[in-house]
Parts: sequence; structure tokens; C-alpha cells
Amino acid sequence: MIGSNEALDARKEKALCARLIRHYNPVARTRAAIALAELDAADELVAGLNHADARVRRAACDGISLYRNFFREGKQGLGSAYLRGFSWGLERGYDYLLEMDSDHSHDPKYLPDLLRAVADGGELDLVIGSRYVSGVNVINWPMSRLLLSWFVNKYARVITGLPLSDSTAGFKCFRREVLEAIDFDKVGSTGYAFQIEMDFRAWKKGYRVGEVPIVFVDREEGESKMSGTIVREAVWRVWALRFRSLFGRL
Repeated sequence: MIGSNEALDARKEKALCARLIRHYNPVARTRAAIALAELDAADELVAGLNHADARVRRAACDGISLYRNFFREGKQGLGSAYLRGFSWGLERGYDYLLEMDSDHSHDPKYLPDLLRAVADGGELDLVIGSRYVSGVNVINWPMSRLLLSWFVNKYARVITGLPLSDSTAGFKCFRREVLEAIDFDKVGSTGYAFQIEMDFRAWKKGYRVGEVPIVFVDREEGESKMSGTIVREAVWRVWALRFRSLFGRL
């Protein structure tokens, strides 16, 4: 997330990157730190899911000058971790909020591209690091996983009208005004449908949403959390969002 934080500098914009820690990867952690440092205005927030090993928690946060460790007990879903991180950043005055995973499937080298798209002079209010906006840029996924992802994104676009090719992506940057306009208490998705819901709510509020191309490489460690439950939530949730929007209940 990027923003004005008086405790750090009264006028200087700062970047705070909220990263979801599910499978800690020390190589990715180092690359992310380097990329953030190159932005010349970077802080980092760990908005993590539960991890049983306290050593992993400490390692994930090692060297971060300003962070809040949001490791939680039990399975509360991807969405709640990000919402807590967003709330934390908004409360502290950050102007731009970035989100990404920490298993290096989201390469930190794209952080400046996301930031430029929404920073002053940028054309967007919410930008997605997209796997599909310029062809199919996914490496090391099995064909079944790739087809599932592509189909869900196409399905979401047809049902909701979202002008995005990759609305399920979790690599994105928000202007703070976008998140302030969204009532977090009404966000009901917990799995990957959370990404679709946040994109849809921003778009329906009249904010400019768009994409920049990235190359997505499957995680080097850990296992995907994709399940039948997550897919089913995405399938029915897009219909719920559409009808709530039509009846002014979004």
C-alpha cells in the first residue's frame, strides 16, 4: 500500500505492500524486499493466514521496518486476512494499497508497474496484475488448473459485466478512495471469489478498473488451496453480486 504516513514523513508518499503469507518462501521474501526498496517509498505489512511454526512467522517478518503481523488461528479465509490488512493501512493514512501472495507466483518486479497505473497521473483507480490480458501468461500450471482459471474468469465477466480478463487475480493495487467506498461488512466472499467481489464493488462504484500484463509462475513450494468449495462459491457468488447490484443492495 502506498500513502502519506505522518509518522514517517509528513509529505512523502510511502508504499505499503500487504502480502498474504501462506507458504513462506525466503527467496521470494528477499526479492519482494528488494523490489519494494527500489520504489524508494516502501513499507510492508504481513497479513498472514495461520502458520503453526512460530519460526516461520518470525522469518516472514524479519527485516520489515514497519509491519503488523496478522497471523490468525484457524481457517478464516483469504478475504478476511486482506480486509484486516486494508483496514490497518487505511487507518494509518496510506494512499495506495498493494496486495500480493508471498510464494513468488506474484513476481515483485511488477510492483512498480502496478503503482504507476494508479499513482498521480495514472489512468486507473484499481489495477490488476493480469495473467490473461495479453494472451495466456501462466507457467507450470497443469492444463486442468489453467482451464479452470480461464473458465471462471470468463464466466465472471459474462455474468457480472466486469471489464477484466482476470478478475480472480490477487495481485493488484488500490487507491485508498476505492477501499474507503466499499463497506467491508458487506463483503461476503471468503475464498477466491473475494477477488471478484472487490473488483466488482469498485467498478460498480464508478471507479476505473484495468489491467497490466504479468507472467504468473506457479508456486515453488506449498500446495494450492483450490477446492470444490472455493469453485462453487465463485460460481454462485457472481450471480448474487449481479442481482444485489440490480436491486440496489450492493
